[in-house]
Amino acid sequence: MAVSGAAAGAPVHARDEAAALLWERAHPRHDPRWLLPAPPRLCLACALELLPEPGVSLVRKKHVLSCFRDALVRHASLVMQLVAQDQRVCIHFINMLFGLLCNVEDGSIASLCIEVLIQLTTQLKLEQTIHCLLDECHKELCNMPSMRGSLATLTLLGKLVDAIPALADKLVMEHGDLMEHLLRGLVYPSERVQASVCYLYGKLYSSPMAAEILSGHFQEKLCSLFLSTLDGAQTKELQINCLGLLRQLLKYDLFVSMIMNKSALADSTESIEGHPGETSLPLVLKKLLLSRDETLQVASAHCITAVLVRSPDKYAPAFIHADIPEFLFEHLSSSSEVLVWSSYNCLILLAEEPLFFSKCHTVYGIESVVRSLQESLRMNNTELHKQGVLLFAEILTRQPEEIKLFTSSAMCRDAGRALQEAVSSPVLEVAAEAVKATSAFLRKDHQSAPPVQYRELRALLEAMLDRCADFSQTPLSRRSLGHASSRDVEKDILRRGKFLLNTLEGFRNACRLAVEFQNEPSAQENPFTAPSAKKEDTLEAFSEFLLSACDSICIPMVMRHLEQATHPALMEVFFSILHSLLVIVPHMTEKFSKKLAASSFIRLTLELKARFCSGSSHSALNQACSTFLYYLCTSLLSAPEKTEPPSQEELSAVSELLQHGLPHVSSRSPESLAFLSDCQYVEGAARQRQYCILVLFYLAYTHEDRFVSEAELFVAVQSFLLSLQDQGEQPPLTVFRASIYLLAVCQDKDDALDEPVVSAIRKFLEGIPDLHVIYTHHPLLLRLFLLHPELMSRFGHRVLELWFSREESSYEELDDIPSAGQPMLPASLAALFHIVRSSPSILLILLDLIYSSPVDIAHKVLVVLRTFLRRNEDVQVGGLIRAHFLLILQRLLVEHGASPSALGNLPSLLSLLSLVQLRNESEQELDSMAMKLLHQVSKLCGKCSPTDEDVLQPSFNFLYWSLHQTTLGSQKRAAAVLLSSTALIELLEKMLPLTWAEEGSPRTTLLCSAWLLTASFSAQQHDGNLQVHQTLSVELDQVLKALSFPKKKAALLSAAILRFLRTALQQSFSSSLVALVPSGARPPPAPEDTVLAPLGTSQVLSLVIGLQNLLVQKDPLLSHACVGCLEALLDYLQARSPDIALHVASQPWNRFLLFTLLDAGENSFLRPEILRLMTLFVRFQSSSVLWHEEVGLVLQSAALVDLSSLSNTTLQALRGFFLQVQRMGLLADQSTTQTLQVSLEGFSPRASSAQPPLQDMLYPFLHLGALDRSGSRRQWDDVASCFRTEGCTVYSPVL
Repeated sequence: MAVSGAAAGAPVHARDEAAALLWERAHPRHDPRWLLPAPPRLCLACALELLPEPGVSLVRKKHVLSCFRDALVRHASLVMQLVAQDQRVCIHFINMLFGLLCNVEDGSIASLCIEVLIQLTTQLKLEQTIHCLLDECHKELCNMPSMRGSLATLTLLGKLVDAIPALADKLVMEHGDLMEHLLRGLVYPSERVQASVCYLYGKLYSSPMAAEILSGHFQEKLCSLFLSTLDGAQTKELQINCLGLLRQLLKYDLFVSMIMNKSALADSTESIEGHPGETSLPLVLKKLLLSRDETLQVASAHCITAVLVRSPDKYAPAFIHADIPEFLFEHLSSSSEVLVWSSYNCLILLAEEPLFFSKCHTVYGIESVVRSLQESLRMNNTELHKQGVLLFAEILTRQPEEIKLFTSSAMCRDAGRALQEAVSSPVLEVAAEAVKATSAFLRKDHQSAPPVQYRELRALLEAMLDRCADFSQTPLSRRSLGHASSRDVEKDILRRGKFLLNTLEGFRNACRLAVEFQNEPSAQENPFTAPSAKKEDTLEAFSEFLLSACDSICIPMVMRHLEQATHPALMEVFFSILHSLLVIVPHMTEKFSKKLAASSFIRLTLELKARFCSGSSHSALNQACSTFLYYLCTSLLSAPEKTEPPSQEELSAVSELLQHGLPHVSSRSPESLAFLSDCQYVEGAARQRQYCILVLFYLAYTHEDRFVSEAELFVAVQSFLLSLQDQGEQPPLTVFRASIYLLAVCQDKDDALDEPVVSAIRKFLEGIPDLHVIYTHHPLLLRLFLLHPELMSRFGHRVLELWFSREESSYEELDDIPSAGQPMLPASLAALFHIVRSSPSILLILLDLIYSSPVDIAHKVLVVLRTFLRRNEDVQVGGLIRAHFLLILQRLLVEHGASPSALGNLPSLLSLLSLVQLRNESEQELDSMAMKLLHQVSKLCGKCSPTDEDVLQPSFNFLYWSLHQTTLGSQKRAAAVLLSSTALIELLEKMLPLTWAEEGSPRTTLLCSAWLLTASFSAQQHDGNLQVHQTLSVELDQVLKALSFPKKKAALLSAAILRFLRTALQQSFSSSLVALVPSGARPPPAPEDTVLAPLGTSQVLSLVIGLQNLLVQKDPLLSHACVGCLEALLDYLQARSPDIALHVASQPWNRFLLFTLLDAGENSFLRPEILRLMTLFVRFQSSSVLWHEEVGLVLQSAALVDLSSLSNTTLQALRGFFLQVQRMGLLADQSTTQTLQVSLEGFSPRASSAQPPLQDMLYPFLHLGALDRSGSRRQWDDVASCFRTEGCTVYSPVL
């Protein structure tokens, strides 16, 4: 039932609605064509009769109007067709609606009437209807005695002009007298009326034509009235409409000028008592800014912006005097993005006026700006970011230096962090503005609040550089269309260049900041840092960061950009940075300048100057490049790598030369070479340019930047030098150094300098006090001087001295390598050797250097000479060197004969002499020159004391090798010469007892040489029965004690003493030269000791024990010496007392000793000293020591060994062992015997090749294979050290 009831009620509801839209009393007589075909079923005729009817309720009228409005919205075309059927009806309908609007007091009905009228007018688009409506409005306002009822009409007019903007011009031109009624409405005491008037005025002034027509009306009547209305507005509606009118007015310069002039007049008369009050726009807007309504605040800010944008310098003072900036700064803390953005715009324009800063508004508001910027950067409003950063940049840029902006370091730190965040923005426009702001932020007056926040500045710069690096590495945009793509790429490159330029400007300001702070002690470091803390927040650390950042980021970025485009402004900033960095970090300037030079920056700068700076174009770039080159060149010249640092006078002269000449150097390389080659008369300014060009080429070449053709430069420099000679000029030292160096490095191997050029060089050199002022360390410069006889004869000695003084390496490693190794030489040394080979007479200059130079240089020369002689054995220079050395030695002995220790370089000369002696072939006769040298050296030794080790060691070396490296006849003559030197024999007698002295003992190597020389002298005298002029005494007990109780780490000394004792035993203690005496009073010898004299039985046994103990040490050298001494001892005992000899050889301890020695690895029995020891035991039939079966096993093992792999000394020892076993009849296995015999006979010639007699060798055990260099390097080096002066080895023939 409920459903059916509802269904039944539906038609009733529809009928009621239709009845509301139709006037039942009149509708039946209406033509159906006035009925709207679509719902709502509205009859236009009914509406025309119903709406003006006084008896119809307002509710019904309102409902009809509402439905008609809805129909207009939903069925506009149908309603328009309905209304347009009869124009008279249409006009009547509009007049009826307007009449209803004027008579009704209900505001909602009035609003509906206005809305329907506006829609009808705009939809019909009929001029007649518009004129009709305007006429009605005009009549209404004119006939109205009071403005009380004008609200609806004014509102209608305002909305009508808003809907149809063209009506503004028509209304002003055809209904101009309406303006007077509008003025009446503006003074009517109803803010709603005033608001409607302002709204209408706003729509009228939105038309440029109407605004021009109304300009006089505004100036004469409306301006003051409007400002007072705005000032006194209380309702928001009036305030908004007034601000809307103001916004329209401020679009025109004329009205802005009128309003601001009125405001200025009001400000000037404000203090005059009794004057009628005028209203000032800045004060009105200030009041609106103070309101709590955000809309009014935003609108007020927009109006301020509209005024300022016309002429900031003209209108900004009025707003500044009204303290507008103060309130704008306060609004920056608002949460409204629109208000903050509007405030940013106002402040940016105000910042163009200096009064904005002089009245300290920025000091007041900077904290608000920083805080607002930090907050806005957290939002997603890019425009807000841009405006905020732009405002901050403007303040930082325009703030006067005398007014400090940041009053505390904390505020400065916050500002830096805000900029850091802005710089890192992913939006390029924001980042670009932030980079500009950063550049302005890096000013001294902004950073002078102590302490300076260097760490924060560093973080800011790092963020800026990282952002620039990221942007520069993004790929360039490319499109499918070639032309479009090319344009896009060019735009991208241009945009990147601009961003890079801004970044570099910021970095340049940071460098300037560091330079300016260098002279301020308070800015050097943070005074609040704890003394114990690591001081990183200092100016020095900041400066080092700047240098590092430029090196690792700025320079690579600029170089990459240069590959795409070259912008003079960018390069000007870039070179300014480089110039600053050459100043701010003094301790790194040298390293940085050398790196720049090695990275072709001299070439780059010259190319830029040649490209952009010809004539007077790009003077800023020319100045920046010239300044950079000036500081770079002075830095490189002040701390050169390959030459002496210039004197202060020379540096000042070249600095002045570069400072005046570099700005005028702007030619390309070919032009510069042609300019250098100019043979005509060269005047002063042009000569200065030539000087500058040469210095630049010189510095570039010294740092391996050879951007000019060497052949062309070689010719140009020769022409330049000849030009100087022709004009009688002496070039500055730096220029002449550059010329000589360039000639040397550009000279081809096969080209020599022309004679006129060589003569000119010599003439210039003779005018120089010392060669070191123009010397540059380079092998080719050495070649230039040494390969031209005219230069070598005059300057060769000094050039070589300078060359060795500049060599960093002492070449000690070359002295430790045998000649057979032939490692690759350093390039400089190889070049010197090549020069010396081509001109051996240079060796005489080197020899003079050893004599006359300081010790360190002499030592280098010695090592180089020794290396040359070892590596170039085909160069016969022995006679040349010996003759020159004899003259030097004679001169030294005459000058310093009484004190040989004062001859500092004499040890080096003697060492070199020994090496020359070693180059002689064995068994070569000693000529008269050699005998004279031998005499002079022995004479020199006689004048020395045992403490003159540096002189005695090389002298002993030379004496020994002169005695042994010759024929037997020459040996005898040499020994006679040496024995005739009583002073030398007395020296040896003094030195030998020092072996067992506790203190004051010479070096072990020198004592070794003394013992070995004594043994050699004794052997030569005994064998040749030579005359003895002076004997020397040796305490036998001390000798035996030294062997029984040897010093630690004295194996070589023990071996030398054993060599001496072996010689004495071989001579049966009967030497005419050496007398072995007891140490003191001794008891009478026992009867059994008489036969062994001067030895006793206990001494013999003690010596044997000492030898056994030394053998157990398994030192190869010492073992050989021990075995040799044991052989001589047993021979001596065999001749004196065979029983004691057999007793010594058959001790059971010997078997343990033998097995201890054999316990040294596989085939250890093949060691020469062990074979000789077993030979000794077999000889004395010591079967308890070495069994017969063991002898057979040794021979069997020897037969299985590849004898070709054994050394000569081992083969000799094995052959001696085999023959001794054969003689004793101990060969049981015939096959083994035969095999071994055949093998030994096959190697017999090599094994028995000419060897000097054992007693004549310094280390005879070396010839028995005791020492294998590859397997026992330590012992080999120890042997070599016996013949070593300080740091220099003299090699024996065996070695």
